[in-house]
Amino acid sequence: MQQIKLLSLNLKNFKGVREFSLDLQAENVKVYGDNATGKTTLFDAFIWLLFDKDSQNRKDFQIKTLSNGKNLKGLEHEVEGVFLIDGKQLSLRKVFTEKWTKKRGAAQAEFSGHTTDYAIDGVPAKKKEFVERVADLVNEDIFKLLTSPSFFNEQLHWQKRREILLEICGDITDAEVIASNQKLSKLPNILGNRSIEDHRKVIAAKRAEINKELDRIPIRIDEVQRTIPDISELNEQEIHDEITFLKNQANDKEQELLRIQNGSEVTEKQKQLRESEMELLDLKNEHQQANYSKTAEKQKHFYEVKNQLESMRHNRQLNLREIESLHSMSNTKGSQIIELRQKWSVVNAETFEQHQTSCPTCGQDLPEEQIQESINRFNLEKSQKLENINLQGKQLKDELEKINAEIKTNEVALEIRDKEITDKEAELHSISSELEAMKASTTDISQSVDYQTKQKQIETIKQAIDELKQSSFSAAETVKQSINGIKSEIAKLEQDKAKFAQVQMVVNRVKELEEQEKELAKEFEEIEQQLFLTEEFIRTKVNLLEEKINSKFKYARFNLFKTNINGGLEEICETTFNGVPYSGGLNNAARINVGLDIINTLSEHYKVSAPIFVDNSEAVTSLIDIDSQVISLIVSEADKKLRVEYPGQLNKEAI
Repeated sequence: MQQIKLLSLNLKNFKGVREFSLDLQAENVKVYGDNATGKTTLFDAFIWLLFDKDSQNRKDFQIKTLSNGKNLKGLEHEVEGVFLIDGKQLSLRKVFTEKWTKKRGAAQAEFSGHTTDYAIDGVPAKKKEFVERVADLVNEDIFKLLTSPSFFNEQLHWQKRREILLEICGDITDAEVIASNQKLSKLPNILGNRSIEDHRKVIAAKRAEINKELDRIPIRIDEVQRTIPDISELNEQEIHDEITFLKNQANDKEQELLRIQNGSEVTEKQKQLRESEMELLDLKNEHQQANYSKTAEKQKHFYEVKNQLESMRHNRQLNLREIESLHSMSNTKGSQIIELRQKWSVVNAETFEQHQTSCPTCGQDLPEEQIQESINRFNLEKSQKLENINLQGKQLKDELEKINAEIKTNEVALEIRDKEITDKEAELHSISSELEAMKASTTDISQSVDYQTKQKQIETIKQAIDELKQSSFSAAETVKQSINGIKSEIAKLEQDKAKFAQVQMVVNRVKELEEQEKELAKEFEEIEQQLFLTEEFIRTKVNLLEEKINSKFKYARFNLFKTNINGGLEEICETTFNGVPYSGGLNNAARINVGLDIINTLSEHYKVSAPIFVDNSEAVTSLIDIDSQVISLIVSEADKKLRVEYPGQLNKEAI
């Protein structure tokens, strides 16, 4: 183990202490003094010498000696520490000084900052060398843990304290926890590849989902049961028998109606009517065929010419759109040429600005050769811009000429197409006139004697059928009314019969929901069992971990978890002594001894012992045994100046 002891600590103009030398002789000492006499300043000086901070771990604190609240000009603020490290002596010195500079022509020097000088064993050193030498002794964070009984419990975040404790004692694996508790034997199969934390998240999500479903099921059952129809006064078998009877009755009535409607004379007349209508249709077809042979060829020629005309008109529209598009492109190119001419004028008018002869940062005039270089660069860039504009203008002009040439070509083609359309319209008009003349020369079939004779014959047959039907109409209507009445009764009975199917459907759905509720309840019980196992795991791990950690300390004890109201465990790191928390209820003496106990363990772990400053040591009647050097800072109202007391010696008062 590395032994670091403090032989002496010398202060000069540090935090109000004009000059003081703490001669420790590598022994434990007690420093007495009234409030504000500089006891804590000794600890601040010790930490500042090594790490540029005070004993409260603050980097920004007042080092200078003040008079009436103002800095005393020109003072050197110095701390020197002489250490005994594994039997070898090491001197470290740091001097913090104001820097005053007298500018040319000024009567007085002005404050311009601070300087810090370093020395190792009396030899001046650079800051980097000094910091590296201190770092060679011990890590800063570890050193603070080993020199102040309060640093671990009051300066460190609880998560950092927990991290250090686990580093000292080592964590416990899940396998070790499970092996220590027979109740947890089923847990590995439940977890699979998940961690305890992840599986608890899964359990929480499933519990919430199952609870929601369990809450919904009674509502769903109630909604379904409200749809049950009333069948208390109905008999399903009777309804079925009645429907069968009525359907047989309806079938008999429909057969009776069919016999009435299918009388033999009506059937014969309907046959004659169909034959006469077919003969009339043949007359029409023969007449149309005779007329069609005359006009078909002319009609075909008419549609051919008409299609040609429509195609010409469509192509003319396409030609017009092409001309419009080219005109639009021509206008755009013209506008772009005008814009380029304007841009050329603007660039051509640009001149090298004289304000560019001075530096934009400091305002000083630039060298002549740099100014000339800027002018040359400006002229070159301007020439390149004008050349690029001319090239773009030439390209646009060529494109505009090509577009205007296309416009002229399309306009000539449009004139030719218009003449072709006029000629084709005249041709179509001529064909149309010829076709109309041919149609006018055809005869109307309705004026034919054969047609008129056959039409009269059909009307006579239809009249005879109507007279025959009229005689049986009344009987048929009576049967139809009877059939409709029977079907209406069947429909009502079918509605009553459907109620039984609806009731059965509701019963099945309720049973299905109840089964689902049982399954969810069973699943919930399994989830609860898994939750219990994870909590039992955490409780077991807590006990093992706390026992393992607490075994490393003589007085200090640590609570690494606390149980919340909901039964869950929350990670913490609370130091206790005899069951009393460090942060609440523990007196100052116990806090100091607990801190020393922690330092003992940390020193053993890090294999380093360092001087310990115990502030407010008057609160402790007896410090616990500790292997490190102890500097006790004791409040003594009678001592208006710092007084040092050595073990077995008379006290020595500060000079």
